[in-house]
Amino acid sequence: MSFCKWVSFLLIIHLLNSCQISSSSSLTSNGFSQIPPKFLALAKRNDFFEWMVRIRRRIHENPELGYEEVETSKLVRTELEKMGVFYKYPVAVTGVVGYVGTGQPPFVALRADMDALPMQEMVEWEHKSKIPGKMHACGHDAHTTMLLGAAKLLKEHQDELQGTVILVFQPSEEGGGGAKKIVEAGVLEDVSAIFGLHVTNQLGLGLVSSREGPLLAGSGFFEAKISGKGGHAALPQHAIDPILAASNIVVSLQQLVSREADPLDSQVVTVAKFEGGGAFNVIPDSVTIGGTFRAFSTQSFTQLKKRIEQVITRQASVHMCNATVDFLQEQEPFNPPSVNDKGLHMFFKNVSGDMLGTKNYLEMQPLMGSEDFSFYQESMPGHFSFVGMQNEAHSPMESPHSPYFEVNEEVLPYGASLHASLATRYLLDSKTSSPSNYKDEL
Repeated sequence: MSFCKWVSFLLIIHLLNSCQISSSSSLTSNGFSQIPPKFLALAKRNDFFEWMVRIRRRIHENPELGYEEVETSKLVRTELEKMGVFYKYPVAVTGVVGYVGTGQPPFVALRADMDALPMQEMVEWEHKSKIPGKMHACGHDAHTTMLLGAAKLLKEHQDELQGTVILVFQPSEEGGGGAKKIVEAGVLEDVSAIFGLHVTNQLGLGLVSSREGPLLAGSGFFEAKISGKGGHAALPQHAIDPILAASNIVVSLQQLVSREADPLDSQVVTVAKFEGGGAFNVIPDSVTIGGTFRAFSTQSFTQLKKRIEQVITRQASVHMCNATVDFLQEQEPFNPPSVNDKGLHMFFKNVSGDMLGTKNYLEMQPLMGSEDFSFYQESMPGHFSFVGMQNEAHSPMESPHSPYFEVNEEVLPYGASLHASLATRYLLDSKTSSPSNYKDEL
């Protein structure tokens, strides 16, 4: 081999070695800013990515509703055991809480939701839901997979963690208040901060978005039964019409926002359910209506709840009907507004900027959507963000809660590495700043 060929050969070998990132290499050897891109490169390795894809597809094929995530939590526990990660189970019925690190403070938590939705999947593909009437239509299968990916990354670099990462695999985000039960279980009492994320089709792959302060609205549900007196539709004078009463109630409820709320204080009242009667010529005895209400402040939310009940009962009375209102808090606990901690938001921007480049962070406007991650934020500093998965070369993806919702699996390495980076950097930053309020041990 000629001298030039030898030089070319050695140069190629050098470049390959410099690009390859060993799972045992030091994350902090080149400073904190190198941690996120190194984690991303690790998560993009073929073997790592294919492992995550297999897990996500297994979860997707077998969706389970809130507090029914028996097989999903079993899969999570099996993978954690393979990694050698200690965990607690059951927590909040079907939840799993894992631990990676020293077992000593500081403590930082990462959260993923596991539950599916009660809807039929309409996407025809090899790994379509095998359970009729149930589907992962909000990306929770991806969230669970990404947190498992983060657990694997963190476990491979456990010796470099300057504290303990708590991995929260949460049940029942879709209305069941799973986060509230996790908090009430006491497993996060010593946690200094918690991070959560959600995949979104509104951002391109490799982009992230969030904001400081109010991010998502507080939400609640209501159901009301308006009772009158049934009769023949041709003889309304002998009946008390609950349909007319309910119709006026629906119109009056719309005025709560348009005429009573500050236009600069975003609120929503939507009646999405109206059931009553079964024949064209019969006035029914009763009508049931139901819906949701949203607000960004606790004060506005409480006022909306009060006025919804007043409007329903008093409007029913005007029409000589009776009404009962149920806010369904046993089945559907109210979600408080999601408010991102200011300091954690600046920290998130720094970490995501190091991983993706500052131009790939986008500031978002508040959304009227709701997340029970807010229960964590009421108990400790927390931060919630969105990770893009739209492939710009493909047609627009369907939004969450659509039977045609899909996940671009290329997003999995981004979520896993972002989780791991946030936790690792938070612990390193906390040790450097030496906070004085840490508890002694796990």
